[in-house]
Amino acid sequence: MTPALIASDVDGTLLDDDEKITPRTREAVVAAVDSGAVFVLATGRPPRWVHPVVDALGFAPMAVCANGAVIYDPATDRIISARTLSADALAELAEIATRVIPGAGLAVERVGASAHDAATPQFVSSPGYEHAWLNPDNTEVSVEDLLSAPAVKLLIRKAGARSSDMAAALTKHVGLEGDITYSTNNGLIEVVPLGISKATGVDELARPLGITAEDVVAFGDMPNDVPMLGWAGLGVAMGNAHPDAVAAADEVTASNTEDGVARVLERWWH
Repeated sequence: MTPALIASDVDGTLLDDDEKITPRTREAVVAAVDSGAVFVLATGRPPRWVHPVVDALGFAPMAVCANGAVIYDPATDRIISARTLSADALAELAEIATRVIPGAGLAVERVGASAHDAATPQFVSSPGYEHAWLNPDNTEVSVEDLLSAPAVKLLIRKAGARSSDMAAALTKHVGLEGDITYSTNNGLIEVVPLGISKATGVDELARPLGITAEDVVAFGDMPNDVPMLGWAGLGVAMGNAHPDAVAAADEVTASNTEDGVARVLERWWH
């Protein structure tokens, strides 16, 4: 059957290692959309980091952001829905994180009405937080202020550590307040509200369209893609994928630098 909906992770999946969408991959996605398929971005990125991807695609698909916690419409720059960790949950998670991983820095992602809501500082970090990415855009505040308002995601960062080791240590303690995942092995853990994942986010967009999991093909490469790869009718791990993503997928395609997404989509659209 031809999929009705395509859900694609962004970094390490849709984008190559230069953070570009290759012409072949773009053409395959556009051919699918032109034929009536729904295309959805499913990313750990916050909404404000979606627009470069939209510009590269040449159209503005709906986006599942912050590992499922936020549904964002880049065409209208509107946050459609957001699931948050309460201030109480954040405080409990922060206490666990700093006790289990000494020296860890904390940050939170918040959302306003749009991706560029100037009234809401969106990436707020504790003093000394060392950013895991090359384009830091954080506002530094006290830990008390950091934990004072609901957030869609808590980030726990320890430079030089492995995310997998951090996740293993935290999983023994966290469970009642949030779900742990990671999208890089570079010492960064992401905690989202309990029960929230890219799978729940894509389902939130698919369900009103009458599209079920069986009609979805999903692509991903990291542990934060595992729920989505397992949920979709066809879960496809990239050739460069983390072993957990490979284990959750139905098949493995070529890597993100070898048009892995396009190679699958071209079975139906070319």
